[in-house]
Amino acid sequence: MAYLVSSQFSIPNSKVEHLSSFSQKHFFLHSFQPKKLNQGCSRAGLRISCDAIGNGLFTQTSQEVRRIIPEQNLGLPIVKVVYVVLEAQYQSSLSAAVRNLNKNGRYASFEVVGYLVEELRDESTYQTFCEDLENANIFIGSLIFVEELAQKVKVAVEKERDRLDAVLVFPSMPEVMRLNKLGSFSMSQLGQSKSPFFQLFKRKKQSAGFAESMLKLVRTLPKVLKYLPSDKAQDARLYILSLQFWLGGSTENLQNFLKMISGSYVPALKGANIEYSDPVLFLDTGIWHPLAPCMYDDVKEYLNWYGTRRDANAKLKDPNAPIIGLILQRSHIVTGDESHYVAVIMELEANGAKVIPIFSGGLDFSGPVERFLINPINKKPFVHSVVSLTGFALVGGPARQDHPRAIEALMKLDVPYIVALPLVFQTTEEWLNSTLGLHPIQVALQVALPELDGGMEPIVFAGRDPKTGKSHALHKRVEQLCTRAIRWAELKRKSKAEKKLAITVFSFPPDKGNVGTAAYLNVFASIFSVVKELQRDGYYVEGLPEKAEDLIEDVIHDKEAQFSSPNLNIAYKMGVREYQRLTPYATSLEESWGKPPGNLNSDGENLLVYGKQYGNVFIGVQPTFGYEGDPMRLLFSKSASPHHGFAAYYSFVEKIFEADAVLHFGTHGSLEFMPGKQVGMSDVCYPDSLIGNIPNIYYYAANNPSEATIAKRRSYANTISYLTPPAENAGLYKGLKQLSELISSYQSLKDTGRGPQIVSSIISTAKQCNLDKDVNFPEEGKELSAKERDLVVGKVYSKIMEIESRLLPCGLHVIGEPPSALEAVATLVNIAALDRPEDRIFSLPSILAETVGRAIEDVYRGSNKGILKDVELLRQITEASRGSISAFVERTTNKKGQVVDVADKLGSILGFGLNEPWVQYLSNTKFYRADRAKLRTLFEFLGECLKLVVADNELGSLKQALKGSYVEPGPGGDPIRNPKVLPTGKNIHALDPQAIPTAAAMQSAKVVVERLLERQKVDNGGQYPETVALVLWGTDNIKTYGESLAQVLWMIGVNPITDSVGRVNRVEPVTLEELGRPRIDVVVNCSGVFRDLFINQMNLLDRAVKMVAELDEPEDQNYVKKHALEQAQALGIGVREAATRVFSNASGSYSSNINLAVENSSWNDEKQLQDMYLSRKSFAFDCDAPGVGMTENRKVFEMALSTADATFQNLDSSEISLTDVSHYFDSDPTNLVQNLRKDGKKPSAYIADTTTANAQVRTLSETVRLDARTKLLNPKWYEGMMSSGYEGVREIEKRLTNTVGWSATSGQVDNWVYEEANTTFIQDEDMLKRLMNTNPNSFRKLLQTFLEANGRGYWETSVDNIEKLRQLYSEVEDKIEGIDR
Repeated sequence: MAYLVSSQFSIPNSKVEHLSSFSQKHFFLHSFQPKKLNQGCSRAGLRISCDAIGNGLFTQTSQEVRRIIPEQNLGLPIVKVVYVVLEAQYQSSLSAAVRNLNKNGRYASFEVVGYLVEELRDESTYQTFCEDLENANIFIGSLIFVEELAQKVKVAVEKERDRLDAVLVFPSMPEVMRLNKLGSFSMSQLGQSKSPFFQLFKRKKQSAGFAESMLKLVRTLPKVLKYLPSDKAQDARLYILSLQFWLGGSTENLQNFLKMISGSYVPALKGANIEYSDPVLFLDTGIWHPLAPCMYDDVKEYLNWYGTRRDANAKLKDPNAPIIGLILQRSHIVTGDESHYVAVIMELEANGAKVIPIFSGGLDFSGPVERFLINPINKKPFVHSVVSLTGFALVGGPARQDHPRAIEALMKLDVPYIVALPLVFQTTEEWLNSTLGLHPIQVALQVALPELDGGMEPIVFAGRDPKTGKSHALHKRVEQLCTRAIRWAELKRKSKAEKKLAITVFSFPPDKGNVGTAAYLNVFASIFSVVKELQRDGYYVEGLPEKAEDLIEDVIHDKEAQFSSPNLNIAYKMGVREYQRLTPYATSLEESWGKPPGNLNSDGENLLVYGKQYGNVFIGVQPTFGYEGDPMRLLFSKSASPHHGFAAYYSFVEKIFEADAVLHFGTHGSLEFMPGKQVGMSDVCYPDSLIGNIPNIYYYAANNPSEATIAKRRSYANTISYLTPPAENAGLYKGLKQLSELISSYQSLKDTGRGPQIVSSIISTAKQCNLDKDVNFPEEGKELSAKERDLVVGKVYSKIMEIESRLLPCGLHVIGEPPSALEAVATLVNIAALDRPEDRIFSLPSILAETVGRAIEDVYRGSNKGILKDVELLRQITEASRGSISAFVERTTNKKGQVVDVADKLGSILGFGLNEPWVQYLSNTKFYRADRAKLRTLFEFLGECLKLVVADNELGSLKQALKGSYVEPGPGGDPIRNPKVLPTGKNIHALDPQAIPTAAAMQSAKVVVERLLERQKVDNGGQYPETVALVLWGTDNIKTYGESLAQVLWMIGVNPITDSVGRVNRVEPVTLEELGRPRIDVVVNCSGVFRDLFINQMNLLDRAVKMVAELDEPEDQNYVKKHALEQAQALGIGVREAATRVFSNASGSYSSNINLAVENSSWNDEKQLQDMYLSRKSFAFDCDAPGVGMTENRKVFEMALSTADATFQNLDSSEISLTDVSHYFDSDPTNLVQNLRKDGKKPSAYIADTTTANAQVRTLSETVRLDARTKLLNPKWYEGMMSSGYEGVREIEKRLTNTVGWSATSGQVDNWVYEEANTTFIQDEDMLKRLMNTNPNSFRKLLQTFLEANGRGYWETSVDNIEKLRQLYSEVEDKIEGIDR
């Protein structure tokens, strides 16, 4: 374990070569049990318990290593000090201070014990802490910012506060700060008092500048207060001096601090007149280097010293050496806990990079960054890249952050910004042994928050020693960090002509028709436009074909092959010896794949790299997982390692092609989903090994922040967002259009004698369109009253309006081609349809409904019920919304449809009350009296949105990243809910995981849950469902700020409680009276991505369910309790374990693999798919032992699922629906639940659709039908796809395959869907030829899918249809052979 250098573990053999034995088979992938490591521990016989066994928490360290008891009793008074801190850097200097005081033994003997705040999670540790406080004299706390632990500290200290001689709390949460007490000085009024001192603390809530104000105050106040006579002023002065001593952190400062406090406040020492020196003050901010004679306050002085260093090697003296800025925490330097900083500095210098290490004593590093890293004269940076070694956000540390301020400073600096991590809450071994990797609280504070600043590459570079608490460098990780920082810096220094770029495309599932798969993206057209732009910009590109279609041919056809070849173009053949030499981890892949070369990406002798080189640009095809076609491997609960061909690809890119950067093209590949820790990779995690030292730039869909975040954290990607295609309304076609015309006739003629006749035409046409599944029609020949006729027509009308207004992305996006203004209209209409109360913006439909005296919610409700006049009114509102927004957009565009200088145009529009285009448009409708003030506010907002929609920075940001500049961060998500996602081209981030669910999300969730339960009662004979099985997705919860998470909380009847800094770490049960219904049991299946991003929220959910299971309530009102008691009895376990309801994959694994089996047709029967689901999704999270990570608990999982009466998923944005991606059916347990239920009853399956302001709960089969009508069978959609050529055919095929997936997991697809699809794509000769000629490989897969749907019994059709499909299949086979020949 070479990288536990400078630690207290004694290791049997610490040669560097010994490391490789860790990657041998039985140790591999973090199952290292410390078999030998504990043998020779320190003389005290301290045994460190490592894996998350013991108390099942993340940290197994104990306060006893921080306990000092005076050795001899000299009859002196004993002063007992108890302290609680966030990190352990104070441990060694405070312990040294106490030992020195005891050695001198003049006035008192000091007993001290320290706790890391994280240790207080353990009940027995907390008990000991409370006992320690009972006889303590002084309590000290610092940086206590984790709410549930802050509460524990508060409760324990409050009990003893009056008795304690002194309570000192330095920057922490307000409730802990209020505990401060020093003589007459107290902070119990914190946040209420008018004094400037308290106002200062109040301000802390708003900004991170709090720390800066505090530091200034600390400098000046003691001088002022010294001359004030009152005791109060003297006590306040001593508090401020204490803070100075504490921030000074050195052994000498802490010694004087203890003398001052005990001499002033411990009664037994009152007359002793203990002398102490003033604090030794260090610079608040400055530059520090371990070899420099002092700290520097001036960058010029530092650079002068640096230039005259005698120890510098020749590389360092080179004027062209890269310069790396480092950001350090002052507390580590002053407490002497800086060995990990020294290691980074030495490693960088050994590699020929100069360093400028800056520090700050406060929590705001933006000032020092601007002051020391930017040249004040020419405003250019002194450095080529920056690495923060603090792990915290740039402004605000663990407290309140100010991200805009941080981004402003980093934009000025304009270099790549890396935030590396020292372990805070775990020891080195605990981290190594953990499958989760980093502690969730550290992920929230030190990974998620720096990402909001644009920080990237969360590499763990330092560990913590369990005995001394000191940090130590992890040398292999430091090497990785420094090499990568230098590689990013090189991008700043190299000329464009010499830079090499490896563009990587994906192929899912592996097939020639699928090369270049990416969500919503026309990949080859985009690559063509990117490479063209780079060539114009001065990059060396050679031999690029004239158009994108030829680029496809170049990459996907092997030009050397004499005869038919299924192969792509081979760019390089790598011999086995060369592969083993270039790939140090190759042996660890043999357990899963045998000896190289294996049979994937290989010709039996060599490993093959597919792709094509154009000068300094290589376009390569990333190999796939490799196991998608093997049903046995798909059943394994943990995912296999990458195969040899996969590893060879990345070895080629880094070591043979020698790329300066890799550009992963589109959402998404498999590199970031390879096995390894969830966050905080070690060097035996595959994503880390594969990406090696190459800077990774990644184009990611703006609406998928969750998977983009996985790419950032696990493969160190600098993600750049791209737009999804502009949305349009689905419109009506064929029979649906005819229906719409019949309804118009009915409305104008219903009161004449022709009403009944038209209604019967409407009914028969609706049946031809298969709407009889969605609307209950009266029996044939039945006489209908006028009211009944209106209701039938209203229901059909409501259905076709729903289809017509459904948003769908048309075609595929091309990087660097923003939508025209007119293409943006549908997006703006949908942006305008949402109320935004936080900005005081009313939605357009609500403004229009108000004009005619209605509330929009009532109109939605009436329309959903099929009340004719409400359906008609809603159509008029929708039409008026579209019309007024189109009128507005037309006024801001030129003849070519481009938005011209929007600011001027808008200024002129908004300047003239009467000429406002939306007012003009509405003046000719029934809504002419709409509220002008509200309209103006809304259209000002829409004007801003329009600018953002048509802005284009996707190519610009890529060029920024490639030249080593900072890419501005921005949220990912749905541009309709959150227009701040625009413009694209930003470095995507998610959100603070502890900030969800928000209050607004909770409100929306309650509406959906009540609608779901109402719907289920109707379908279930008036009974509430006892259990709902549902899915939590990462992206959905980011886009909606936790709506689906909130739905689970509301089902079980609890409310989330936010703390004083706006984080959600607690829940409280709602009373049954307030709930008005029983508590519904849940089975929560979290996607692997949700698990990685929101482990804190999984903890919250598990705590909530277990709390509800233990409530003293009748079982018929609390189904969680009812089932937990039954399961506890059946399985012979405790109620808490039986109430386990939060499940996901094993750490480092993703998906149930049903999607892979369906996409590759590698499954025998539905039972096999259900086994995959059970074996891969039955890993539970346990809030009582969070450190253990995900543990298999299949029995409870099966029993819980067997009680489900309903399954449930959410759709939250118009771009992604049920058949667009395979994730939805991959997580659907509908058929599985039926097999597990004792009565064999099929559960109801529901989908909540919150894509519009009118939230709906539909059955799964209704949603599949709606999806088929608006996408697969809709000419507007498939023609839009066909216009994208090769990729478009694949998109059509994918929708059909995903439809088969739904048949397999739920059986909820109607026969007519397949029949109509066959009519549309196969019976139509023209369409058939277009599909075959455009992408024969995908067309073959389409035919295969039709035949499979029939063979598996999902589609009954005529013998002729099947015969035709078989015949076409053999024709296309021949054609493919012929093409390749």
